[in-house]
Amino acid sequence: MNRPELAVVIPTFNECPNIRPLLARLEQTLAGIAWEVIFVDDDSTDGTADEIRAVALTNPRVRCLQRVGRRGLSSACIEGLASSHAPFLAVMDADLQHDESILPAMVETLRQNESDIIVGSRYIAGGQIDQDWSAQRQRISRVATSLGQRLIRAHVADPMSGFFMLRRELFWEIVHHLSGRGFKILLDLLASSPRPLRVKELPYTFRPRSAGESKLDSLVAMEYGTLLLDKLVGRILPLRFILFVLVGCNGAILHLAILGGLHRGLGYPFWLAQATASVCAMVLNFALNNLLTYRDRRLRGQQLVLGLLLFIVVCSIGAFTNVKIAEYLFLQHVPWWLAGLIGAGIGAVWNYAVSAQFVWRTRTRSVRPAR
Repeated sequence: MNRPELAVVIPTFNECPNIRPLLARLEQTLAGIAWEVIFVDDDSTDGTADEIRAVALTNPRVRCLQRVGRRGLSSACIEGLASSHAPFLAVMDADLQHDESILPAMVETLRQNESDIIVGSRYIAGGQIDQDWSAQRQRISRVATSLGQRLIRAHVADPMSGFFMLRRELFWEIVHHLSGRGFKILLDLLASSPRPLRVKELPYTFRPRSAGESKLDSLVAMEYGTLLLDKLVGRILPLRFILFVLVGCNGAILHLAILGGLHRGLGYPFWLAQATASVCAMVLNFALNNLLTYRDRRLRGQQLVLGLLLFIVVCSIGAFTNVKIAEYLFLQHVPWWLAGLIGAGIGAVWNYAVSAQFVWRTRTRSVRPAR
């Protein structure tokens, strides 16, 4: 096979029934273009990766990158884009909702060198969303689109689109500025570019899903919010630290509630009430950080139990210091709630430092261009 002009990157998770129909559509619509397709599978449980590899045995255009131990649509797209030599790079979903028939027009537009990114848009003349969307989902989409538009320096009607194409050189110009969080890789690219981009939108009709399940869950809105937050303040403070602090605020509220209830309400000695409150807040912080702050490294099963035990062990020094400092302040007639809060704050700093190093540790991976 000749060097492809176009690479189509498709992130997958449990999309097995869609693989062959999607490939058949790509074969038909991309006739006359040298292309390849790179499926980046987040260790699907329905045999998606095996299905892709089975097709690849007889179709040299097809490649499968199976990721183990990590998930995320944006990070999957980044790894897929980084793995290709093709001068034009496209991203689309595997759920058959994106209209692959506009891919040749995207390629032709990039060939003219008048645009940096070509976006498949649902919100310009000729575009259309799935008519089965509920009124609530349409409102959520409009709000998310409006928020996203405020972050970028180009007028884009559909910055939330997951269907777009760009030049390989532009990807490498932006890649080290990307957050790689959540589901909205296009918005991440547009907001992370060090220069204004020339964006061309092409209309398409967003189809109903034909197989598989939607990947939207109750945490998608949270992930989108963290992406917006990262683009707004990520250059000043690490997003993970911000999330850790927000989680810590919930732990502090629980801490003070238990401390006040045990000490003021039930008459427990202050040191015992403070120690009990510290342990309860520690468990809550671990659970929320595992769910939100370190979602990309989320511990499950046996690792979850071991992670909690390790979290408790490594934070015990911080908790001991927490209790001693708070007790000392209390004995110096500092109000009980302020003494408890100062002690909890010191413990939170320790927890953040050790959790990243020992509990949710991950090996650093550098992204390098395909050669």
